[in-house]
Amino acid sequence: MGRIIAIDYGRKRTGIAVTDTLQMIANGLVTVLSNELEKYLADYLKKEPVELFVLGFPKQMNNQPSENLKYVEQFAARLKRLFPQIPIEYYDERFTSVLAQRVMIEGGLKKKQRQNKALVDEISAAIILQSYLESKKYQQ
Repeated sequence: MGRIIAIDYGRKRTGIAVTDTLQMIANGLVTVLSNELEKYLADYLKKEPVELFVLGFPKQMNNQPSENLKYVEQFAARLKRLFPQIPIEYYDERFTSVLAQRVMIEGGLKKKQRQNKALVDEISAAIILQSYLESKKYQQ
């Protein structure tokens, strides 16, 4: 069974999370500069089997797509060209940054550490992935 990778795509930085091989638990993997993302993923896929990409779907509070959606869709098109054998699913990413901040507070991180946007992006990707896994569990 391959891993599932979640991607919280941003114009500058992108948070990445990955499941264990049994696809039960999401773990933050890394935050990379978005212009280095495709190379990072290509290198990762040489080492690990990946079954699915889950992309954070940016929505506004009124359930309409956010302005960032066009960038996410452009990235998804590049991802499909680079890795046509790996399907892509979208998952709602609303509130993930807020939840990531809450996780950091509850985890006892100091204010300076909580201001690390790369860490917020990585945790947000893990939240997207864990939420995706939970949603699939209840659909079965």
